[in-house]
Amino acid sequence: MRDLKKIMLFLLVGILLTFESCSNNDDTGGASNAPSGTLTAKIDGTSFQSMEISSSATIVDVGVNKNLVIIASNSDGNAFAITIFGYTGEGTYKLTGADLAVTNTSSYTETDVNLSNPTASTTEIWQAPYDNTEVGSVSISEETDTKVIGTFSFTGKNVNGDGSVKSITDGSFNLSK
Repeated sequence: MRDLKKIMLFLLVGILLTFESCSNNDDTGGASNAPSGTLTAKIDGTSFQSMEISSSATIVDVGVNKNLVIIASNSDGNAFAITIFGYTGEGTYKLTGADLAVTNTSSYTETDVNLSNPTASTTEIWQAPYDNTEVGSVSISEETDTKVIGTFSFTGKNVNGDGSVKSITDGSFNLSK
């Protein structure tokens, strides 16, 4: 679990250093179906639910801009990381690579831990966006002093692996800040 946290922290830092901010705050998203403190989704139709202890939303104040960072993992070594740059509160934020200087990001990670040979463990990451098209969105329906609630969906591509694509649907979160 400690290695998974290190991997997620490394991904988060890399994402924050690589990209700028972008948002489309035209409407508020749909209601979340996730239990309090968790993130749920379907990955190619297979259900995912994070553990409350390893799921959170953080709003990072970077001067005039704010960023929303969501990290959620389960006991199988699978995780989501979502970053909204230029976060302004409730609304819908697109996941598009049309302008690489201002890109919100989302990723789904699967870690296969080899207990008999930990150095042979593998991690695969499906990320969005992966080209200049819109591949999903994140909608924030409620933000309070203590929580962030919303929904999301995206198509992610394993750009550094086998090039496979995963469809993330019915994403929902109800996370503590």
